[in-house]
Amino acid sequence: MFTLKPISKDAIPRALEKAERYRLLNEPKEAESICLDIVEIDPENQQALIMLLLALTDQFDATSAQSGLRARARGILSRLSGEYEKAYYEGIIHERRARAQLNSGFLGAGSLAYEGFREAMSWYESAESIRAPGNDDAALRWNCCARAIMEHRLQAKQEESHQYLLE
Repeated sequence: MFTLKPISKDAIPRALEKAERYRLLNEPKEAESICLDIVEIDPENQQALIMLLLALTDQFDATSAQSGLRARARGILSRLSGEYEKAYYEGIIHERRARAQLNSGFLGAGSLAYEGFREAMSWYESAESIRAPGNDDAALRWNCCARAIMEHRLQAKQEESHQYLLE
């Protein structure tokens, strides 16, 4: 239908600034579009890939956390070059999915959110073990997950016990 207009490589720094601004304005679709334009001409641009992953996870809600957005975010994750970044942003994906589930209000959402937060915390612990000196981002995210669990009194799904009565 339309042929998208390519941007120049010289425009990448300014485009990244605009994408960040759109994320801050809670307009993740616009940020996503800009990042797609950047990675079209510079497929390995780590800053654009990270911003794209964040823009995708900004869009998680009760239904999209289960849909193609999550798969797309995981696809971007595989393109990140550093082991720390892969672990940290895997945690971000799980944490944001957990928050979307928690906010859904669906029956059983609390236990699903708990599992998601715990999974995120595990990834943050992995990232923390390989972080650069002075980078406590993974610990900060871990604490956010822990506080969410405590604040909402989330628990793992309890196994249902069935007692069968014999006649």
